[in-house]
Amino acid sequence: MKEKIEQEKPDKKNTDDKKSKVVWTKMKQDEVEKIIVDLGKQGEKPAKIGMILRDKYGVPKTKIYGKKICQILSEKGIKVEDEREAVSRKVEVLKVHIGKNKHDYNSFRALTKKLWVINKLNKAQ
Repeated sequence: MKEKIEQEKPDKKNTDDKKSKVVWTKMKQDEVEKIIVDLGKQGEKPAKIGMILRDKYGVPKTKIYGKKICQILSEKGIKVEDEREAVSRKVEVLKVHIGKNKHDYNSFRALTKKLWVINKLNKAQ
């Protein structure tokens, strides 16, 4: 019979403070905020910043430090394009394209999907 091997799992958070750094991350909150601000100034979107932090720096989520990426960027005065604005811009581009190319059915499908996203964002508010 196989015996269960019990491994010690690291504590997810320190018991001192709920918003304290996760034990297994090596970066401090100030360092993460500096990286986020630098990437925001380069024009990266919050989702892309999150992926860069995860892949390059080993930070799974910035929320473990108590703030989201958008909150950090807005505190530092960096303008972030809202998801609704980005989707609306894409819808306008698709409408112009469909006006020129009436038989492009894939674009009709893409437009429908973007409209679903806008509807979902409106319901979330």
